[in-house]
Amino acid sequence: MEESVTNPIASSILQPGTLWEKTTQQTKFARECGALKSIETEYQLIQQDDISFVVRTLSNLARKEQAIKKQSQQEKKTGTKVNPFLPYEPDLFVGNISASHICLLNKFNVVDNHLLIVTRAFEEQTNLLNLQDFAALWSCMQEIDGLAFFNGGKTAGASQRHKHLQLIPLPFLPDIVNLPIDKAIANTTFKNSLGTIASFSFHHAITAWDLSLSHSPTTAAQTMLQHYHALLNQVGLKIDAHSKKQPGAYNFLATRNWMLIVPRSQESFQNISINSLGFAGSLFVRDRTSLELLKKLTPLKLLKNVAFSE
Repeated sequence: MEESVTNPIASSILQPGTLWEKTTQQTKFARECGALKSIETEYQLIQQDDISFVVRTLSNLARKEQAIKKQSQQEKKTGTKVNPFLPYEPDLFVGNISASHICLLNKFNVVDNHLLIVTRAFEEQTNLLNLQDFAALWSCMQEIDGLAFFNGGKTAGASQRHKHLQLIPLPFLPDIVNLPIDKAIANTTFKNSLGTIASFSFHHAITAWDLSLSHSPTTAAQTMLQHYHALLNQVGLKIDAHSKKQPGAYNFLATRNWMLIVPRSQESFQNISINSLGFAGSLFVRDRTSLELLKKLTPLKLLKNVAFSE
């Protein structure tokens, strides 16, 4: 029997219109009590084609690396996998999104108010997204204009096995960059709601939709699920109707207006790891040596090396 997440803070579903206030309040509290371990970064912009890549140099990864090491040691000692979401840290809890999902702060955040939308009961991160996932996601996106993403498996950059989507508020960099790939998507031609981004010389597909903030989570989720399945089919990730498991690793990104899927061939290239944010134009390097390597390689070539060539 699967263990359900118990909520020691509140048993009721968050009231509509309160998510952003709850998020900012909990962020402030979690930072003050030390539960939030923000990773400091420096950034610079690298322009390539019509994408303004935001490249962050992680100046302090020690906290996260120590936590990963501690988790690994505990797993070896006990012989069981550690799940940071069962139970979750109460100080990172934002609220109950639905009967199936809760909302937590990302403990090791780079961007403020970075949310995790987590299944209450354990599901594998390699399970396909479903109607309940999309309903919970839309409940959050109705209130927070942001970039949603999902790392479908370790090869796609997932660090935890427990199924969770993520949501980062926009803009990425206030008064500088809203979303790095905005212009590239604006220049995309869609046919029957499907298209490809001209700058991406690797296998991917993007779809546009006409969702209104007035759509209920259930109605929006049905539309999102249909587009999700169409994208998976378009990129060759054929779904087995009798299986919940994804047919291959991929990155998923979505806003209120579009959804993008990129199949993955490998998790990193030349020690530069890539998750879904890379395909939104947001990259992370460990140090200045890696930054110079990225500049020489170019961001789009880096992305091509972890995806599949057309």
